[in-house]
Amino acid sequence: MPVFLSQGIEIAYETYGTGNSPIVLVHGFASSGAINWRDTGWTDLLVEAGYSPVTIDNRGHGKSEKLYDPEMYPARRMAEDLAGLISHLGMGPVPVMGYSMGARICAFAMMDRPELISCGIFGGLGINMIRGLSGSERIVEALLAKSVDDVTSPVGRQFRLFAEHTGGDLGALAACMQASRSKITEDDISRIEAPVLVAVGSNDDIGGSPQELAALIPNGEALLIPDRDHMRATGDKVFKAGVLDFLARVPS
Repeated sequence: MPVFLSQGIEIAYETYGTGNSPIVLVHGFASSGAINWRDTGWTDLLVEAGYSPVTIDNRGHGKSEKLYDPEMYPARRMAEDLAGLISHLGMGPVPVMGYSMGARICAFAMMDRPELISCGIFGGLGINMIRGLSGSERIVEALLAKSVDDVTSPVGRQFRLFAEHTGGDLGALAACMQASRSKITEDDISRIEAPVLVAVGSNDDIGGSPQELAALIPNGEALLIPDRDHMRATGDKVFKAGVLDFLARVPS
């Protein structure tokens, strides 16, 4: 995978297709560009629709540099990596799509570098982008446990199993989860002027209501993905159809 330097950190990315309509895809926690977007059929779908998707491996994930200091992982700093990739490739403004942690990263990028982003898709993260994530301590404990058999917390076990399945660096992921989270307020999110689609599974307790978050964004709209929880909504056909419809309707 090609890499570029962002704030002195090696960030890996991959490009797909040869179309003239780029879109940058930002994966969720403990995942990677390949797992979140290629393996779920997103990159093929977007290429077939005429787009040139670019996936980024967030710092500490995938093929990007692993860091073990929680101070290196605030979402606002990771959003600088996203902005750096767009600039590195000479693109912009372009659509961005993030899932879960990736949606939070996209939100910061849209707030801090609006000139680089034409529209956004926040997948797997609704109103809890504002309210915050509970249970992060249990997830850190699960990631640092000697074995998944030692993990008793259901949410911790879920994340530990996913991290092991994706081959993640458990120490780097624990540091990422321990990072201080810059609060996104209702006033912050209301200053995003570009169109945003908020898409969350109807059974997703981690992400929270997409309608409530979309209502705070001047040009926001919500998509409820039926009968999907946080882990199973990523490659859902309703999600994919909704995103293609959204991209076809908004400036890109």
